[in-house]
Amino acid sequence: MSAHGNAGFEVDLADDQIKVLEENFTKVSKHPDETTLMLIAAECGLSEEETAKWFKMRNAQWRKAEGLPADLGSVKD
Repeated sequence: MSAHGNAGFEVDLADDQIKVLEENFTKVSKHPDETTLMLIAAECGLSEEETAKWFKMRNAQWRKAEGLPADLGSVKD
């Protein structure tokens, strides 16, 4: 399991779900819009709420790794 896997996440994610989420996070958007979030959720077999929560938690981990405050938005905000 990756370092970004299920830490703090209530739903146990399969490796293939984590792979899809991570690929979208790194290649598509760290802040997906509603439509993109819905498509990612469908691809992973998760609810939109679960997917949004994963992105929120993953963004906090990314910001921490980048030395940024975990509770702030993106530079686009």
